[in-house]
Amino acid sequence: MGIYLNPGVENLELDRNTPYYVDKSLLISKLNSLINTNSRFVCVSRPRRFGKTMAVNMITAYYSKDCDSHHIFSDLKIANDKSFEDHINKYNVLNIDINGCLCNKNNSLTVVDFINQSVVPEIVKSYPNVKIKAEDNLAIAISKVYEATKEKFIIVLDEYDIIVREKDNKELESFLSFLNGIFKNNNVSKAIALAYLTGIFPIVRDVVQSKLNNFEEFTMLNAGYFSSFVGFTSSETKALCEQHNLDFEEVKRWYDGYNLNDIEIYSPKSVIDALRNNKCESYWTQTGSYEALKNFILLNFEGIKDDIISMISGSRVHVNVKKFLNKLDSFNSKDDVFTYLIHIGYLAYDHDTEECFIPNYEIKNEWIHSIENTPNYEKVLNVINKSRQLLNDTWALDSKAVAKSIEETHMLITNNLTFNNEDAFQSVIRLAYFYADSYYTIVNELPAGNGYADIVFIPYVPNKPAIVVELKRNKCVNTAINQIREKKYPSALELYKGNILLVGISYYEKSKKHFATIEKA
Repeated sequence: MGIYLNPGVENLELDRNTPYYVDKSLLISKLNSLINTNSRFVCVSRPRRFGKTMAVNMITAYYSKDCDSHHIFSDLKIANDKSFEDHINKYNVLNIDINGCLCNKNNSLTVVDFINQSVVPEIVKSYPNVKIKAEDNLAIAISKVYEATKEKFIIVLDEYDIIVREKDNKELESFLSFLNGIFKNNNVSKAIALAYLTGIFPIVRDVVQSKLNNFEEFTMLNAGYFSSFVGFTSSETKALCEQHNLDFEEVKRWYDGYNLNDIEIYSPKSVIDALRNNKCESYWTQTGSYEALKNFILLNFEGIKDDIISMISGSRVHVNVKKFLNKLDSFNSKDDVFTYLIHIGYLAYDHDTEECFIPNYEIKNEWIHSIENTPNYEKVLNVINKSRQLLNDTWALDSKAVAKSIEETHMLITNNLTFNNEDAFQSVIRLAYFYADSYYTIVNELPAGNGYADIVFIPYVPNKPAIVVELKRNKCVNTAINQIREKKYPSALELYKGNILLVGISYYEKSKKHFATIEKA
């Protein structure tokens, strides 16, 4: 066993020692179906701390020759899969962490030089009878081993995109040529049974790397049949919460929101830290600086500020994800910015509607941190800071104070959200009640009674009233309350009977005056 060639099971053993280990071994079944097929080249990208390296450790331990890893997989799901015995410990696995190579090389070497000088000697040591020359690069060494022995390789590259993220064009050109030399050279690629690339970004779509069109990509935009292996699923998270006595509904509120092919996905980092500390807080966002998010908020692309305000208010915005080239020097529009933020986890994406949105409470807090002291967002932050008082006024049935607060919010952001648009007014209400997220699950257009309630606040904190909000434009505010009662909206909140507030809010376009009325159901 070597550092890069067939490194064995030790890293997987360390992973399995955690009390929060989640069995993702059926990923191997998916990969087994790809081995020695035209689909054997895959690139799986996901945000940081979403389990990339743990997957790499598992893949390496399973396929590596020079060890017997049956014992570590015997109690995992893959052990009962029909393909389990077909491929276990039968390949030369090259496990190369590109970030590690970048960090460990000296300044006189490129990453490619470091890989060749570090990996090729291990191959020479394992195959002393194969005539590999000192000057041979990795591609040639792989090819020579295959020609002499017919033994195939599985190549696993972790953090393969780090050079793209470091924005070192000289390194990038060399590295892309290196990848092409291995994966697009027929003499070498026939020696590869499987290639698994993983990182944060999909493959760069420029002139050089577009030649890697033999790779199938699985991303946060479309994870395909790898969806359940990107982060923790809802059922896996619930099982962990039950095992460690943590409130799953609270975990769901904090960390749910990524949806890949109708599979709810949670950040493993956030869930594990919440379990370890027995408390939900912002954990995933602590692994990176909010300044990085702030830099993109400040980009002056047309419409970006309006859309950010809309998403902070709980809405979704359309995004064209097809234009972004997956390079950090190719931002040409707000679509590029939002696509980038989807890949790194600060936004989620709905493939069916082609919309992006802020996925959960943890990430929303990070967005708020990012707009603090940010030019042009002072008004929004002012609304957010006042939202606590608005909620208190609502609980106190102070309709005048509520109307005044909503009017101020509407006027503050009237340049960003169309004043006479009812959907925009709904976003105004969500923004004005921003602090309500600390007590409520807020649902727009909730099916209730004989229609749909505009906005419903469903409490998850004990002893707080449920709230049904009806909005009206250019109509008397009493018509809103009457509509709530006539259509029996509170019937959807039977669990809170006796503790429901009905809130009617109206505004008039010409006078821009707002009115509110609040009653107990």
